[in-house]
Order: sequence, then C-alpha cells, then structure tokens
Amino acid sequence: MRMAVTMGDPAGVGPEIIVKALKHKEYLNETIVYGSAEVLQYYIDLLKADLKIRIIEQAEEARDDHLNVIEPRQLRLKDFEIGKLSAACGDMAFQCLKRAVEDAVAGKVSAIVTAPLNKEAMNLAGHHYDGHTGAIMHLLNDDHCRMVLWSDKLKVIHVTTHVALRKACDLCTRERVEETIRIAAELLKRSGNAHPHFAVAGLNPHAGENGLFGDEEIRQIIPAIRQCCAEGLQVSGPLPPDTAFLRASQGEFDMVVAMYHDQGHIPLKMLDFGSGVNISAGLKILRTSVDHGTAFDIAGKGIASEESMISALKAAEKLL
Repeated sequence: MRMAVTMGDPAGVGPEIIVKALKHKEYLNETIVYGSAEVLQYYIDLLKADLKIRIIEQAEEARDDHLNVIEPRQLRLKDFEIGKLSAACGDMAFQCLKRAVEDAVAGKVSAIVTAPLNKEAMNLAGHHYDGHTGAIMHLLNDDHCRMVLWSDKLKVIHVTTHVALRKACDLCTRERVEETIRIAAELLKRSGNAHPHFAVAGLNPHAGENGLFGDEEIRQIIPAIRQCCAEGLQVSGPLPPDTAFLRASQGEFDMVVAMYHDQGHIPLKMLDFGSGVNISAGLKILRTSVDHGTAFDIAGKGIASEESMISALKAAEKLL
C-alpha cells in the first residue's frame, strides 16, 4: 500500500515541499497526494519538476511514475491567494486529512504523512481543532495519542501539548505520565529499539527540588516512573529539564518525556529544526508530519526546504 501525503494549507508551503520531495522520484511510487491537482500543477510548473499528475478517485487506481492525486473537493487557484489566510484553504486542508484518515482506516493506504496546515484557517472554516493531532483523534474517536518530535539528534514525547500552560500543569497526572511512557516504549520498539531508555523531565525547575519548588514530581511523576519501571521499562527521572535534553542529545537516553509543549519543542528545534518530524503516537493508524508551519511569508516563492517532508516520509517508512 502507498502512503497518503496530505497537502496541508494550499496557501502555505505544503504543495511546494511535496512537489520538491517527490520530484526526486524516490517516493513517487510509494505515495498518493491528497490535495488540489491545479495547485500542485502550479508548483510543478514553477519548479520545472518532471512530474505528471494523474487524478484518481480511489487509492487502488494509483499508477507508477505519476504523481497520483485524490481531490476530496475541488480548489482552484482563483479561490485563494498564496500566502494569505483563508477559510477556503482551511477547509481544503481538513477535507484532505479527513479523506486520508478514512482511507487509512479502510486499509487503502499504509500511513499518513502531513504537510503543514494553519490552525486559524481551519477554525475559520468551521473545523474547531487544535491542529492535526486533535482533528485525527476526533476522526478516529480515540484520545490515546501523544505528540512525538523525532530526529537523529533528539527524540521527545509530550505528556501535554496544545493547552494553556496553567492547564498543562493540572494534566500532568500519574495516569497520563504512565500512559505517555508506555506509548513511547511501543513506538521505539516498533522502530527497532527493543530496550529503550527514557528520561522523564520534571515539570518544575530543578524537578521540584524535593518539593521546594512544587510537589507535582512527588505526587504524580515519581509514582508514574516507579510503576513503569515495575513493568520492566527503563525510565530515569524526574530529571531537571535544563539538563535532561542535553544528556539525551549526547546519547545517554533514547527519548525524553516532556511535560508540556514548549519544554519539548524548544530543545529539539534548536538542535535539528530542518529535519525534525512530528509523529502522532498511540493511534491505530500511523501519521508523521513535517515539524514546521505553513510559512505564509515564503509561500509561492520556490525557496521552501523539503528536508522535513523527506524526513517525514523516511520516518513513516521506518515505522511501517
């Protein structure tokens, strides 16, 4: 089965990086693009890519040596302005994702690789989600999902992501930390790492300093770590967040368990922004994504890098 590649927001860099990634031909016969054929053709012409589009209705109709495209609905270039926020593009991004999820559940595609969408545009279109992960969880009716940032230099899984920081602190419960570690272990074992070693970052400065700077580590995080260790997992922590990521980047740990969004995102993007991959772990379908946004400021200029898209394709292939 081929992998589904969703175009993301058509006004952003998604269509461009897809064309750039597929023009190398390595993944052309392994993918189906869910998006607008007209928009993709625009970038094929702009980039002078040797690609021929074939519009198909069903994944089974895909043919080798073509850029196979499924259009969940039609979107023309005249319907929006490249680099500008629009509800039309937000709806197209959601419809592409929805159809790809449906095909993945039906076993028509083996994985989903997503180009970036714009959360504001998607919400303008009436699809009220916090991003790809929230939308996929709703479509699957499954909330057992964690965001993973994956690169050769550092791997991070998040206990919480797109919530206010005040709420994130309340969500870092023993049960949620335990589940996050188990999901991380399953993912790394799937990648071929039979005995992964995890570092759990503390929620508070200095991991609470034995309750001096907060007691969440004592009440929630330490009991979760002890339970996972009792299950045979190799887990260290809670460690002061300011050193946990450094030690992991030096090879001491296979993955860091971060408590909230920026705690995990900042170190990985500092270390490896260009080739980082976003993975939705714990779901019954496999989804990887580029680890950057729609970049409206450079959309349509032909200068966006496809490095993260290629990394997302490689990660999906590795985890299949």
